[in-house]
Amino acid sequence: MIVRERANEYVMIEQHCHAQISGDIMSQWKECLFIGDSFRNSVELAVYFHDYGWSEFDKRPLWNDREKAPCTFANFPINRKITLYQQGIEAVEKMDLYAALLCSEHYKRFLLNDMSKDAQKFVAKELSRQNRIINSMNEFDQQLFNFHYHFLQFGDNLSLFLCLNEPGSKNHPFFKKGIPLGSSLVGFKDAFLDIQWKGDNTIMLKNFPFARPLDISYWQKAVKKETIEKDGLIPAYESTPAEEIAIEILPIN
Repeated sequence: MIVRERANEYVMIEQHCHAQISGDIMSQWKECLFIGDSFRNSVELAVYFHDYGWSEFDKRPLWNDREKAPCTFANFPINRKITLYQQGIEAVEKMDLYAALLCSEHYKRFLLNDMSKDAQKFVAKELSRQNRIINSMNEFDQQLFNFHYHFLQFGDNLSLFLCLNEPGSKNHPFFKKGIPLGSSLVGFKDAFLDIQWKGDNTIMLKNFPFARPLDISYWQKAVKKETIEKDGLIPAYESTPAEEIAIEILPIN
């Protein structure tokens, strides 16, 4: 779950919803900036489904007693997080092997430097999965894969920018310098892509990488703190109506 705290409520966005935003955005990436056309459907599927493991769990969010707030993807218990990661990767693997390879790499890197037994067991299992998938392919190009991984990562980060910041704000520490650009992405010289708000419903990008201006929408719930205190988090979340947020993404001229 992605959570933003306000004075009297928590804005909550389900992880799989965030991934769908990523997919809607990246499906409009310029053809001239994409390499490996035969893989594009697989890569876009990975972007759309990279957080699929969270889809059922986020329907019943978890309370963090220490923080006295809903659990977020950042402070979610590691053992449960690993289970959700694995479930998501396995679901994607049933749909598309190359997409699963990308999702596996995405999550493996999250835990690569976590020295806990469970995290390292997960990393080892994903390395084994990756080797199995690569060995099943007729040909594997590491440089091409790196581009596709950074493509997924860019879509993830741009969607997170929208979800983690209040409209019109760039306060979240993840994005102080802009949207990170992976070294394998073609057409960019800088390490970060400049991003600016124009009002509360429009963001502007420098070196615009999309084929056209984008109209993106997503769903969130603004759950009242008093309702959580009275009814508990899950009933409060279930009873709160979802609201649709519309965002326009335009080039900086």
